[in-house]
Amino acid sequence: MTNSTGLPIVLVAACALLDADNRILLAQRPDGKAMAGLWEFPGGKMEHGETPEHALVRELREELGIRTEIACLSPLTFASHAYESFHLLMPLYVCRKYTGIPVAREGQRLKWVKARSLRDFPMPPADIPLVPILQDLL
Repeated sequence: MTNSTGLPIVLVAACALLDADNRILLAQRPDGKAMAGLWEFPGGKMEHGETPEHALVRELREELGIRTEIACLSPLTFASHAYESFHLLMPLYVCRKYTGIPVAREGQRLKWVKARSLRDFPMPPADIPLVPILQDLL
């Protein structure tokens, strides 16, 4: 699938994972990955035939070692951003109910952040428009 300029469309699901204090979990992209050092919301690419909700349940388990259910994911908003070589379409879900303690399993750093502090963390361009929406929610 491509957009009107011929760029491939990449589908990614993201999660604003919240703790009991309404802090949001951010993950820092590790060295060796595109946009290394930038902070983002956990999640990842959807596999062929996978819904965004299924992708998040899988990604949260793989990346962070936590378990959640589709019913615990609340859609909040989405990002649509044209990078140089692809167009990113990324729904953002909020998750307050999960089991386990998030642990970095893929070399990323993790940090719990209050909504008012989200702008203090450099993020990929597609994530930046999501910040004020989360700040309004929390």
